[in-house]
Amino acid sequence: MRTDEPVSIVPREAQPYQGRRAGLVTRSAASVIDGLVVVVAVLAGYVAVNGMRFLIRPREFQFSEASPLPSVATALLIAVGYLWIAWSITGRTYGCHVLGLRVVNRHGGRVRTLVALLRAVFCVVFPLGLLLCAGGRLHSLQDIVLRTSVIYDWRPGLPR
Repeated sequence: MRTDEPVSIVPREAQPYQGRRAGLVTRSAASVIDGLVVVVAVLAGYVAVNGMRFLIRPREFQFSEASPLPSVATALLIAVGYLWIAWSITGRTYGCHVLGLRVVNRHGGRVRTLVALLRAVFCVVFPLGLLLCAGGRLHSLQDIVLRTSVIYDWRPGLPR
């Protein structure tokens, strides 16, 4: 059976939300997923460094002790880099992809590289700014300062 209606890539249940701003719960869930991605990256780096140390000197090998300050600093740098690259290229991190979110500029297009970097630093240094979107405006402090929005967007590819 053939119809002349165009096929939408956005699920029928999600169509009323397409393009609307996301709220605190959805954005928080995406942030948790992204936090897990960063933790896995840090652990993978730790294992890789120790693996290289083992390959270089197998007889003298001991696991390196992970000091808290360098470990936290490394995790924060990885988080900033991860968010910055993802937002500047596609407008979405893995957490955003899973939940159908995208970071856009005030015109609904892709955020510029510098804005994505500032937003990443702002989100990592001051994550409580997200709580501001619990109100009716659905903008975090980062969104207000940098003129960005987090919207529901299930379409693949880049924003306009």
